[in-house]
Amino acid sequence: MQTTWAYISNNFVYSAMAVFAISFVAHAFETAFAVRAPEVADSTSGNLMTKTLDYKRTERAARIATAMMILGFVLLLAGVVARGISAKHVPWGNMYEFSITGALAFTGTYLGALRKYDLRWLGLFVSLGVLLTLGTAITLLYRNSAPLVPALKSTWLVIHVVAAIISGGVFLLANVVAGAYLYLERAERLGARPVWLRRVPSIEVLDQLSYRLVAFVFPLWTFSVIAGAIWAESAWGRYWGWDPKETWAFITWVAYAAYLHARVTVGWRGRRAAWLCIFAGSTFLFNYVYVNVWGTGKHTYSGL
Repeated sequence: MQTTWAYISNNFVYSAMAVFAISFVAHAFETAFAVRAPEVADSTSGNLMTKTLDYKRTERAARIATAMMILGFVLLLAGVVARGISAKHVPWGNMYEFSITGALAFTGTYLGALRKYDLRWLGLFVSLGVLLTLGTAITLLYRNSAPLVPALKSTWLVIHVVAAIISGGVFLLANVVAGAYLYLERAERLGARPVWLRRVPSIEVLDQLSYRLVAFVFPLWTFSVIAGAIWAESAWGRYWGWDPKETWAFITWVAYAAYLHARVTVGWRGRRAAWLCIFAGSTFLFNYVYVNVWGTGKHTYSGL
């Protein structure tokens, strides 16, 4: 029965990848074919030929892209749940399980934000990021379901890791928005933004959205770090030992705290704030990738 659920989980994850691929193609089609060819210029008036956007032409593709994103989220959720049933514990015992759950959190954050903000332009990048994450998880990180190591057999596994996964998904979305800000800000400084990006909100809106995402999730990340320390005392008899993963989790906390401090008290906006946000996010990704795979210490649960 355990093997059966493992196969079911794999099939759900593979199906989710296929659906996310369809979403990516639909988003790419929407972006590319919304650009209309230049109209014939009036030689007497001296008007220049300019390209325009017409998203009515690609509205069906946009709806398909969003529907596929939602379906992919549901399939991936089923895959994560089936993996947990197969392993007989919450599915966060190794890098493969954490990665597929992280992709789920990233997608869920995007879909949740989509209900309030017009972020459909981000769908292309979100679907690509999820595909890369799942592809890496399946090809390089996959490990068979296995019992938890003794240190992970605790209710703190659920509390600490859920907080960390949700925080990571929101941080990653904030970084994507900050990256979009930097690209558009530079394009507007040099002239005008590309026609295919004219649907993207103003750089002021992007700057504010990135800040709101970080401010929203920073308390949860703070709780995650504290919960990890409490769990460490229960598992190893000390709250903090400057283990590489603990150290980099703290560095991420300091970096995002500096970002929020710079925004609120110093008044940083725009390019400087965006670069600081991306730097803070890079510390989280370094902890997730490098420390998990090649790091040493007590947090060696990657399974690699």
